Amino acid sequence: MKPSENFSLNGKSVLVTGGTGSFGKKFVETVLQRWPQIKRLVIYSRDELKQYEMAQLYPKSKYDGIRFFIGDIRDAERFKRACEGIEIIVHAAALKQVPAAEYNPMEFIKTNILGAENVINAALDTGVKQVVALSTDKAASPINLYGATKLCSDKLFISANNIKGRRDIHFSVVRYGNVMGSRGSVIPFFIEHRKHGFLPITHPEMTRFNITLDEGVDLVLFAIEKSIGSEIFVPKIPSYKILDVAEAIAPYAEKKIVGIRPGEKIHEEMITEHDSISTIDGGNYYIILPVLPEKELDKFIEHHRGKIVAKGFKYNSGTNTHWLSVEEIRKLIKQHVDPNFSVE
Repeated sequence: MKPSENFSLNGKSVLVTGGTGSFGKKFVETVLQRWPQIKRLVIYSRDELKQYEMAQLYPKSKYDGIRFFIGDIRDAERFKRACEGIEIIVHAAALKQVPAAEYNPMEFIKTNILGAENVINAALDTGVKQVVALSTDKAASPINLYGATKLCSDKLFISANNIKGRRDIHFSVVRYGNVMGSRGSVIPFFIEHRKHGFLPITHPEMTRFNITLDEGVDLVLFAIEKSIGSEIFVPKIPSYKILDVAEAIAPYAEKKIVGIRPGEKIHEEMITEHDSISTIDGGNYYIILPVLPEKELDKFIEHHRGKIVAKGFKYNSGTNTHWLSVEEIRKLIKQHVDPNFSVE
């Protein structure tokens, strides 16, 4: 899923929360490459060192529109100040480590839920036109606190469309699976761990959805172009088996079963069967909508040129019809994670 050739951010003012994270850095890189005439691009995050390091890549002498804004989305006043003059917010800031959420629940609630509310209120109060928030497959039927906080965040952003009044603004969400090579994810962990001669496998039947950073950025840009408000965009992406990832990275290494971590699922879902009554198939993506009257639902079907999925439909990494092979995983690692990757 990519935005159309006619889509442009030139002349626009965009703010990305979590701008120094894996997604944020790729988003900034992509936007500056494609639309160098962007009016303003604000990187909002709380890590001053990462902002300093990122600023060395984008000097003001060359990138006149870029701004670095230190702040935490928990700080409502600070974030509201950052939003002055902004047209589009891409909300990528979150705490996301599943085990950490189980042991530090209030920290995740403060950032992922209360922070989301701060983003919404600032957008409503400062004349922002559009907000696209990043979600996760773990927000569908969550069994861990991280997933529960992101589900709550999703609900807040979708419901914000009901309280905008006469404001010219709309809110939408993108939901996708594990990002290949992102910080803390399984592939860089396995690459680092293989030097010990074994790989820890939580469960031999475990599966996950897979998306690259580039695809994640394109999905967000697509949502910026196509959304009209209240959509949760879900891309059609492949799954992988955890044992195939282990084989792709270290075929010679011993695979030790260590058990599932607190809050983990064997398979992930992005769309539950309960969502099927209000989910549209848009071709190469799905859209989850609130339960709407038929006339309103028809508006979305027409806009996205889609159709309602079958009753009881669900989108699960274990029953997916598109699977990555061991060789495909190796190729993607070399393309998107480590160009020097080798199993030799």
